[in-house]
Parts: sequence; structure tokens; C-alpha cells
Amino acid sequence: MSTPTEDLSGAGVSIWLDDLSRSRIDTGNLAQLIETRDVVGVTTNPSIFQAAIGNTEDDSYDAPLQALAAQGADVDTAIFEITTTDVRDAADIFRPVFDRTNGVDGRVSIEVSPDLAHDTDATVAQAKELWAKVDRPNTLIKIPATLAGLPAISAVLAEGISVNVTLIFSLERYAAVIDAYLEGVRRAKENGHDIASIHSVASFFVSRVDTEVDKRLQAIGTDAATSLKGKAGIANARLAYELFEKRFAEPSALELIAAGANVQRPLWASTGVKDPALPDTLYVTELVAPGTVNTMPEKTLEATFDHGKITGDTVTGSYEDAHRVFDQLAEAGIDLVDVTQVLEDEGVEKFIVSWHDLQGTVRTALDSAR
Repeated sequence: MSTPTEDLSGAGVSIWLDDLSRSRIDTGNLAQLIETRDVVGVTTNPSIFQAAIGNTEDDSYDAPLQALAAQGADVDTAIFEITTTDVRDAADIFRPVFDRTNGVDGRVSIEVSPDLAHDTDATVAQAKELWAKVDRPNTLIKIPATLAGLPAISAVLAEGISVNVTLIFSLERYAAVIDAYLEGVRRAKENGHDIASIHSVASFFVSRVDTEVDKRLQAIGTDAATSLKGKAGIANARLAYELFEKRFAEPSALELIAAGANVQRPLWASTGVKDPALPDTLYVTELVAPGTVNTMPEKTLEATFDHGKITGDTVTGSYEDAHRVFDQLAEAGIDLVDVTQVLEDEGVEKFIVSWHDLQGTVRTALDSAR
């Protein structure tokens, strides 16, 4: 009998863990998840590192922080050193997966500082710095899909650097992300880079869409409105996959693919269910499609392994229903343009808060070690 995570992988979904810590690396937990849960990649963000380094029950960061304090490192230098070391070590653990999948999986993501989300040039500079510091081919540099992030995505890809585009909420912004990816790969080709070695994922957020939309549906309060709760996030993601299929079948994309370029895979992010009334594997089982990534918090990963019902592709035959949900949401009074802009603004702000919390945690640790 196969496990649900084996079935999910067999359906063409790459399972990535949305978490990383020094203890996961040191205890062998990360290697165990590769072996037993079919995990083939890792994503990180400022909130994940803040939780890891700020965990008072985990002493695995004590020694590196003490060493950095002895060297006179400032806060940002210490964060840079610790996070890039974690990502480098995780990338080494995933290297066999990277080799086995010809670079498709075995990927570990690290994000540029959220303070730079609206600064194109600074984002490009830090992305290059992170890529050079980690110095592993199976790294992905995370860049948010803000308006300032879009040209940064193209510029970083043009340098031959693989990119995880994050914080995508709307179909309109996703279309612009695909444009930025294709432009970046075109420029990389002109710059003489091996475009076959450049990989990218487009991280489309799911549960946060339901959280915001359902709050508005509840406020509207009609039967028609409340019957739509829990449907917007999946419909949005399914229509993103429809857009992915359409755009990467167009001549401009096919020309690059023929020259060796990879498609930019859709990645389902924010797949932990936040509404306890919804099934805890909802954003896994309802978003099964070939050539996608689902990055999961460990709780969702374990729920999927334990009782996930994987029934094959649940996306490509659902576009008509997804469009119908969008029409019904509009009829109920939901402004999805406003919803997705609010979510982007909140997403950037939450990561900035986590980043500043992380700076505070590290500053305290450095001060106490001196």
C-alpha cells in the first residue's frame, strides 16, 4: 500500500516543507522527512526564521550567536550568517534529490529582507549577495511579487539566479510574474547563461484568500454569501493553474522552452487550513495537478500523510466551476481586486514585523553573549 504523500508525489506534486531550523538539520529530522514523507524541498521566510531563532526551548543557535558576538558582528550580519548557514546546510541535505530530479526539486528557498519589498535595486543587490553567500546551485532566492519586485525578478533571473516569486494573490499579478520570468530568462540567454540551469516557482497563496474573503462574506450575511465560504482560495488557485497552462503554451514561452528554458512552476503556499470548520488537508487534496509544488507546514504534511485522500488531478477539470465561483463572489459583493491588494499589503507588513522581531531577538542574544 502506498502512502498519501507517495500518491501525491505520483500525481506530479512536489512536496516541500514550509519550515526550517538548525535543530531540524542537526537532529536528522529533515533527512527523515525526505525519507518518510516524500519531502523534496524547503521554503523559508522571515516568520519561520524568527520562530526558529526565537524559540527559547531550542539551544541550537546559542553557540553560533556566541561566536558571532565574539567576532563583534552586528545584528543584520548575524542574521545573514545564521540564515544562510541554515539554508546552505539544508541544501546539502537535499543535494541528492536535486541531482536525481535534474535540478527540478531538492530546492531550499531564502528570502530577501522584507524591508526591501518596495525597493527594486536593493532587492536585486541583496538577492545576488544571498546567492553568492549560500553558494549552492539548489538555492532559490525569494522575491515578493510587489510592483517593485517584478523588475527585480527579471533582473535577478537575468544573472542566472534561480528565483522563488512569493506573495502572489491575484491572477492579474500572477500574469505579470510570468511576464517577468520570461523576460528574465530571455535576458539570461542574451547574457550567455545556461538557461536550462535556471529554475523558478511562482508562490500563489491560498488559505489567506479564504480568510479575508470569508470574513467579508460573513459580514454580508446572506445565505448566498455564506454558502461561498471556503471556496475562494481554491477557485483562485485553480484559475492560476489555468493561466499557467495557457501562458506557457504561447509562442513566446515555447520559443524559450525549445532553447532549454524551464517552465516556472506554480507553487501553492499558505496551505495550512486556518478555519477549523474546513478539512485540514483541503488545500492539498483539492489542488493536485501535475508540475506543481505544495509547500506545507509540518502539521499539514502530517495530516496529509495520515489521512489525505489523493484522487488524482483535482484542478484541470475544474476551471468552469472556478469561474462560476468568481462570478458568484462578484454577485455577492466581493471585490477581489481589493481583497488581493489588502492581502499583499498585509503579507509584506507581517514579514516586516517578523523581521524586526527577529532583529530584536538576535540583538538581545548578541548583547547577552558579550
